[in-house]
Formats: sequence, C-alpha cells, structure tokens
Amino acid sequence: MHKKYPFDPSIKHHIIIAIGLAIWIFVFLYFTEPLDVNQLYDDEKLLFLAGYGIIGGCCYLLFLPLQYIMLHKNDKSWTILSELLFIGLFCVFAITISRLYYLYIIMANEVNPYGLWYMLKSIFLPAIATILPIIIFGRFAFGKYKTKQIEAKKIEIKGEGNYEGLRLFLNDIISIQSSDNYVEVFYVVGKDLKKTLIRNKLSVIADEFPLLLRTHRSYLINPYHFLQWKTENSKLFVLLFHHIKVPVSRTYQKEVKAALNSTTE
Repeated sequence: MHKKYPFDPSIKHHIIIAIGLAIWIFVFLYFTEPLDVNQLYDDEKLLFLAGYGIIGGCCYLLFLPLQYIMLHKNDKSWTILSELLFIGLFCVFAITISRLYYLYIIMANEVNPYGLWYMLKSIFLPAIATILPIIIFGRFAFGKYKTKQIEAKKIEIKGEGNYEGLRLFLNDIISIQSSDNYVEVFYVVGKDLKKTLIRNKLSVIADEFPLLLRTHRSYLINPYHFLQWKTENSKLFVLLFHHIKVPVSRTYQKEVKAALNSTTE
C-alpha cells in the first residue's frame, strides 16, 4: 500500500481526465437509461444526463486541491494508498452531489423519488464500476508519462564494472569526495542529506559532468549549493548547503572564485 504510485501534477492533464469523465458519464447514462430516463422528452433527457456528466467532471476538478494537500503531507510522495484514498473520497463526494442533483433538480416537482439504497445498488455502484476505470487509467497513464519525463532529466553517476551507480538530478548533488578507488557522493533527497559510496574515479566524473566544479584534487562541488566563503588557519574553504565544508586548494582558487562569484552576481 505504501509503494510509490505514478503521479502527475499537471492541471492540464487533469482537466483532460475531467472532460473525458464527463463525456463517458453522459454516454453511459444515455444508453443505459436508468431512473426512468426513457420517459423523458428528448430535450429533457439530453439536459439532465449532461448535468450528471458535468457534475462528475466538476467534482473531479474540485477534488484536485485535496490530492496536492495529501502529496505535501506525505513529503511529496504519492503511494497506492494515497491513490485509493483520493479515488474513494472522490466517489463518495460525487455520489452525494449526484443524489442531491436528482432530488432537487430532476425530481424537484415530482413525488416518490427513488430511495438512496436503491440508487446506490441499481445506479451508482454499477455506474462507478463502469466509469471508474476511465479515471484510474487516465491518472495512471499521465502519471507514468510524467515519471518518464522526470527520469529523463536525471543524470547517472556510474559505478565501474558491475558496481551500482546513482541516478539523480544534477542539482541534488552537493559535493563529491574522492576516497581511494571510490567516490562519496553527498546529495539531498527532499530536505534530507544522503551519502552514497560509488566505485569510480573523481577525474572520470569531473570529465563527464563539467558543471561540477573542481576545488581540490579530492573534491568536486555543485556551485548551485554554494553558501559562503570560509577561511581557517589561512586555508580557504567553501561552505555548501547542509553545512558541508570543502577545501579549496591554491591550484584551483582562481578558477573557483571566478566561477562562484559569477553564480552569485
């Protein structure tokens, strides 16, 4: 239940889902003709059934802020449980509004409307079983597409031979330190600082990712995370995000100062 589930934050894509949902609800009701719809005049039939479709689409759009609240509270992680909870709450909300629409719009001047239990058993639940796959498929497909786009923007720090590497956004890297035949990569995940040891050479990584700045024969930094200069015992350091302190050797001082000063101007 806590396994990650594809999530798409794009409002445009959710509007497409809402429009598709509205059309599908109208088509489903038009051809199944529930609630004595066949007794209505053609213009009434089109009007009332279109109303159900609009309710479904609008309820979905009105519920979108909830998913962003859920995403924020879950540290920007969307899970299977999050998806099931969102869809479940949406269905309850949509059924409630549809019931009110039936009672106070369609049956406003009529007596003996159908009871809630009958509508749930004979109308709403069969409709949900038919209509819900549209929402599930649309959300999953757009979420998967967004995930692929995000993954395509990541870089990979490869490990030599069969050793595992690290795949992440360039700006998530804070610094990389050489450690014998390995490198220690310091990076952020959300607000947390992480460290991963990878079998590779610092020179190889420096050549592969020129945006990372060499400050020392054993260090690379990401200028994006530069905070300030620091001097201790006549030695120059750069202070990075998460209070990571990296030495700047005399060999690289001129180049480092020029690069960092240009990024802060």
